Amino acid sequence: MEEDLNKNIQFKERVSIFINKNKSRLIWILSIIFIAIALVIFNDINYKKKNRIISEKYIQAGLYLASNDNNKSKQLFEEIILSKNSFYSPLALNVLLEKSLENDHNKIMDYFKIVESIIKSKERKDLISFKKALYLIKNSKIDDGKKILNELVKNESQLKFLAEEILQN
Repeated sequence: MEEDLNKNIQFKERVSIFINKNKSRLIWILSIIFIAIALVIFNDINYKKKNRIISEKYIQAGLYLASNDNNKSKQLFEEIILSKNSFYSPLALNVLLEKSLENDHNKIMDYFKIVESIIKSKERKDLISFKKALYLIKNSKIDDGKKILNELVKNESQLKFLAEEILQN
């Protein structure tokens, strides 16, 4: 029993000596950990705030579109694409294409590049490539569109069947 008490006292002394010797290092380490946690929390709050602002812009653009104010709607959809939000940018590009809000081919191709650069998953990249190919074919750039469709077929995309079907026609 007395031996356990001695070991406990020795352990406390060793811990106390270690803390006294390394006080400045421990303060630095704890400070760095605290700052890292604060930065992660700040970054998360900032991301959620930006995402909420982009979602509000998307809703507002949809409302403008429903009230036939295509210019304001187009402007908001362009802002959303340029924000490089991984969720709302592809949606905004889809609406721009479906509703023919943008007629400048070069701008639309730039938007495709932006959206392609922010998408991480292979399935979503393939879907954007497929839409790009359809857009090119629709706008008389048939060879460029077929080239993209051939790459989808070659890469064994989930859209391979649709790409092959379009290439056959």
